[in-house]
Amino acid sequence: MLGNTVTIVGAGPVGTLAAIYFAKEGWDVMLFDLRNDPRLNRGSTASTGKSINLALSHRGIEGLRGASSELASMVMNNVVPVYGRMIHDRKGQQSSQPYDVHGMHINAVDRGWLNGVLLDAAEKYKNIKVKFGHRLIHSDFDKRIAKFGTENGEIEVHADLVVGADGAHSTVRRQMMRAEPVDFEQKYLDTLWCELSIPAAKLPDGKETYALDPNHLHIWPRKTFMLMSLANIGDDKSFTGTLFMPKANFDDIVYPMDVVDFFNTYFPDVVPLIGEDYLCRQVFENPKGTLVSVKCSPYHYLDRCILLGDAAHAMVPFYGQGMNCGFEDVQRLFEHIRDTNSISSALENYTATRRADLFAISDLAMDNYVEMRSSVSSKMYLARKSTEEFLYKRFPKLHVRTLYNMVSFTSIPYHVAMQRSMRQGRMFQSAIWGVGISALGITAYGVYKFRRAWTASN
Repeated sequence: MLGNTVTIVGAGPVGTLAAIYFAKEGWDVMLFDLRNDPRLNRGSTASTGKSINLALSHRGIEGLRGASSELASMVMNNVVPVYGRMIHDRKGQQSSQPYDVHGMHINAVDRGWLNGVLLDAAEKYKNIKVKFGHRLIHSDFDKRIAKFGTENGEIEVHADLVVGADGAHSTVRRQMMRAEPVDFEQKYLDTLWCELSIPAAKLPDGKETYALDPNHLHIWPRKTFMLMSLANIGDDKSFTGTLFMPKANFDDIVYPMDVVDFFNTYFPDVVPLIGEDYLCRQVFENPKGTLVSVKCSPYHYLDRCILLGDAAHAMVPFYGQGMNCGFEDVQRLFEHIRDTNSISSALENYTATRRADLFAISDLAMDNYVEMRSSVSSKMYLARKSTEEFLYKRFPKLHVRTLYNMVSFTSIPYHVAMQRSMRQGRMFQSAIWGVGISALGITAYGVYKFRRAWTASN
């Protein structure tokens, strides 16, 4: 297998991590990206149009460690630990919901910075060549060639293997679907998102500090829409907030006063943090993005093409698992590559073993939107969460964990975590019914005894 060439389309975090894994195994790697070099815009979202922050958790960290323990350590020294959700009600009151009873946490990390760090690490390998400003035009997997368009014309490269890490609207996936029957499903949510920057607050001595607790994911759940926010790493002490809301609600906001009235009604504590003028300017000027979920299968074509990351499983962002799952994709792929001398068998095994997990996390991410915008403030949700956390802490041998714990803080396969959570949910419901029926029985018996006593005394 040594000496083979791989063409990776997409130099985002997942594609770049894959390049490092391939290079360490002795492959000659060509890493292409449509964009200009994102390191030219470090600390800016202009090159990506995406949120500054990513939520790095266990699976993503393990994926980084699989490439380099030094790389993983360096990344972990540049994160903001996030220990739980901070729920804001309509009166501006806050309540903390820790992620884990033992203090485990996710990590906010700057997207552009992380991408740049991975690219820097990749370029240290002599067998990796990185090319920006290259748009994939066509890939002939059977002839093992790929054609790219550049500002100077078209080029053609040889590739024993093509890796599609080019996002939700993957060109590699479309090319693969011409060569291989692929089941494909794409869904858009009736929800748009708009980024809102929350600037630093001023201390009495003039120094700047975070306007909110930086070690929480802040959520303003409002049933059918929500605002969420994570702290940014850096000296400006800002937060990046994201408003998720149906298009119809955005359409109702026409004038600046509409913005102010809307936020004073639903997010009253946010207005003084941002300021009315800056808030209105952001709502009207910042782009409104769409949310798409993509499922497909298989993820490979013979021994010539493999899809990783969003190209294989774009998911809505509400579980914070998009990048973590993509990094885990790379790690799992190389477990199969190392287990067999046949790249064809490795890719086939990857598809066979990964499909259930990728479908599961896509569904879980969709379900978590309902949880975050609504359920986090419901008594039933909080009762189940408290019960599972109590059992996890006091009786660890029962192996009861919250779903969030299994997804974010372990390597338990996604589909297994989903199945375990469903079983726990059925047990919780049965317990609730049992308590209710027992209470009803006790009440009925009490009424019976009271009536007998009353009749006897009269």
